[in-house]
Amino acid sequence: MQTSARNRLLLTRSLGAVWHPCTQMKHHESLPLLPVARGEGCWLYDFDGRRCFDAISSWWVNLFGHSNPRINAALVDQLGKLEHVLLAGCTHEPAVELSERLSRAAAGALGHCFYASDGASAVEIALKMSFHYWRNRGRPEKQRFVSLAGSYHGETLGALAVTDVALFRDIYAPLLMTASRVPSPDWRGAEQGESARDYAIRRAQDLERHLERHHGETAALIVEPLVQGATGMAMHDAEYLRRARALCDRYEVHLIADEIMTGFGRTGTFYAHGQAGITPDFLTLSKGLTGGYLPLSVVLTRDAVYEAFYDDAVTRGFLHSHSYTGNALACRAALATLAIFEEDDVIAANRVKAARLTAAAAARLAVHPRVRHFRTTGMIWAFEVDTTDSAFARAFSARALERELLLRPLGNTVYFMPPYVISDEEISLLVDRTVELLDSIGT
Repeated sequence: MQTSARNRLLLTRSLGAVWHPCTQMKHHESLPLLPVARGEGCWLYDFDGRRCFDAISSWWVNLFGHSNPRINAALVDQLGKLEHVLLAGCTHEPAVELSERLSRAAAGALGHCFYASDGASAVEIALKMSFHYWRNRGRPEKQRFVSLAGSYHGETLGALAVTDVALFRDIYAPLLMTASRVPSPDWRGAEQGESARDYAIRRAQDLERHLERHHGETAALIVEPLVQGATGMAMHDAEYLRRARALCDRYEVHLIADEIMTGFGRTGTFYAHGQAGITPDFLTLSKGLTGGYLPLSVVLTRDAVYEAFYDDAVTRGFLHSHSYTGNALACRAALATLAIFEEDDVIAANRVKAARLTAAAAARLAVHPRVRHFRTTGMIWAFEVDTTDSAFARAFSARALERELLLRPLGNTVYFMPPYVISDEEISLLVDRTVELLDSIGT
């Protein structure tokens, strides 16, 4: 397809100047970048007006569509008041109000918010905070961490240490602290006839055996509640979280709920851990926090953790920061995002949309001869494609773009994570064109 000079110029300049994330740049010799001039709702547009449906919410961040008028208006208003001020020794209304509202959504049990810029940074903070808590409490031997097989928590060195995705981790292994892995409750591993709940119980027994032996040296368990994203949208029953919480209480180990992807309604409840009826010791949030507008992350924690740092001695304080901590514009975008949740009763509306997309996908995708393990949790859908093509993900993405779809498979796992403003017409388009893609494999 012909493309304009303006599109071509942007692509040339980008390849000459921008080192793109999670990318082997040489692949773009044959697989062109997608030039994006503007966004509106679920759609991205190039300079020629050609459109592409953002079926993955731009790496899982965009909740209410591109160029959302309510978030836009909030940011314009904030620009006229305060763009940023350091959060060390200063405070401002957007950060205070946002902290209060996030805490209320956790039933007030997580009353202290520590801000950062991105998900990996939030994980780093939670890990350091847990480590430092035990040190302040006279338990310095508790300095190891446990995560699930196939987990993903970010790519900075601390977060990477508790990540178990070989593509990201292996090359940097010599730089990482030692962490432990326990088997994942991903229900795809269940025996024939074994329910997702029974499998979760069996995997929780593995965790129990590990903590029984190693609790004395373990600071925290970190878990992606209900859905492990980067390992291929691995889904598990909430019973695992209930049992993990009980085990962490029994063995005096912190529970970190990494809800960077699963928070803000993505799994069907505002926070995913709420489906298990538990409260973690640390909750990490990012991605959808600002509706996909600005970098912002936060760690919420309990009074008991906060109090362990409250002291006259500076060395007992939590000495972690970055220049843009609690940025006022980002906090205001987050407040506008939370307002949409309340004003539009988004969680209830999402349940209706999820049922519609699930029904459409079950009728056409789940029964496709190429599809394995079709599954869904809230506003996340995933399935494996039966293929032996080692370059499947790149080829599938390229063919998807030809059909106006932005999809980025994880290996042979195709997933949908669209913005919450997806319409019935767009649901039909997404399912129909994905079926066309599956039909085209091998041709």
